[in-house]
Amino acid sequence: MGEARTQRSFFDQYLEKLRHVAEIIDLAPEAVEILSKPKRTIIVSLPLKMDNGKTRMFTAYRVQFNDARGPMKGGFRYHPDVNLDEVKTLAALMTLKTAVVNIPCGGAKGGIKCNPKEMSRRELEALTREYAKALAPFIGPDIDVPAPDVNTDAQVMAWFLDEYNKVVGKIVPSAVTGKPLSIGGSRGREGATGRGVFFIGLEAASKLNISLKNARVSIQGFGNVAFNAAKFFYEYGSKIVAVSDSRGGIYNPDGLNIYKVMEVKRKEGSVTKYSEAETISREDPLTVDCDVLIPAALERQITEKNADNVKAKMIIEGGKWSDNS
Repeated sequence: MGEARTQRSFFDQYLEKLRHVAEIIDLAPEAVEILSKPKRTIIVSLPLKMDNGKTRMFTAYRVQFNDARGPMKGGFRYHPDVNLDEVKTLAALMTLKTAVVNIPCGGAKGGIKCNPKEMSRRELEALTREYAKALAPFIGPDIDVPAPDVNTDAQVMAWFLDEYNKVVGKIVPSAVTGKPLSIGGSRGREGATGRGVFFIGLEAASKLNISLKNARVSIQGFGNVAFNAAKFFYEYGSKIVAVSDSRGGIYNPDGLNIYKVMEVKRKEGSVTKYSEAETISREDPLTVDCDVLIPAALERQITEKNADNVKAKMIIEGGKWSDNS
């Protein structure tokens, strides 16, 4: 038996891809060096009195990778698997994303290691406010502008902004994006990423001579990005055959009514409670028979273990890249 293969870190994979592309485009070594190290890494411990009266400590991160093009930009997420390697890599990718679309911003990312599904609304609000207080000296419209990401939404951004305003002693609506319309948010922001996934699909389909009308679409995830992508494909005439959430997935080769699925998820807590479909695992949407696959959960879902089982003609990444280690 050969020695077990050690999985490379997410950041090591980023560095490998960076160096590979740098060779192709003849990028200066100095630029590669700059894009290989974050400008600032913030790690804080947040105390929170839980509803049971006990105090817990939560580890939170904010990695500000690069601001050469302008104030840094990037979301923050609440998830049990949040770690520094993940946040640092996502911050690096945000730096590249803002540059690729040519907006005058750099890249950052943040997160708190927690399970929001096991926390009350009061606990989530208090934790968000602690996070805002800890980050307040390091963020702002001209420094770093946070946004929602996994398990954070407009309400979380409203709490964060309100606490930030208290700390700095003035109203600064431009300190965050993804906030509610009532406090200066942008129309269309909530569905923007999912809409982008759909438009990318349209463009790719035209190049590959694939019709999205009646195309079978499988989506791993059913959060904000996944649902909005599903909605646009569904309304266009595509057939959504599978979706999933953290508790499992559902599959119907004849197609799902994604509005009814969302109604069930909101009432029952999971898409698996939808009765007009077969229950599958949360990973199965990656390998069901389909024309278009949209991974829109966490990053690194397509690996060397399941890649050969992917049947889709086209993959549109709603999450970050797959793991090719």
